[in-house]
Amino acid sequence: MLSGVCIGTNDLEAAGQFYDALLATIGMSRALTVPRELGYAGADDKITLFVLLPYDRDPATHGNGTQVMFYAANKAEVDAFHAKALALGGSDEGAPGPRDYHPEYYGAYVRDLDGNKLNISVDPSTRKNP
Repeated sequence: MLSGVCIGTNDLEAAGQFYDALLATIGMSRALTVPRELGYAGADDKITLFVLLPYDRDPATHGNGTQVMFYAANKAEVDAFHAKALALGGSDEGAPGPRDYHPEYYGAYVRDLDGNKLNISVDPSTRKNP
């Protein structure tokens, strides 16, 4: 069972501002703030996303082929997440829309301020009510 994901950053304050606003679009909020790390939780209050300064003190880098994936309740949340990421200084990696991955898929891709790739897509359990 997956307990969480860590994303490295080179500027914890800027990353916190980015993720505070971005994750609010899908009902997540900051639940932990310590000197080198931030934690974000959903409605269940379980911290599943950590944004941190690397512990080895080397610069944070993004992985090629690595992405952090989030579920949205509907297409409007996908659109809002993507638009908010761009408004906050993130970059576009794929505008909201259907893809040929599987029937009824609707999602989008962005990169955060450090180049980490993020995906947002409609939760399969809610696809009947997009």
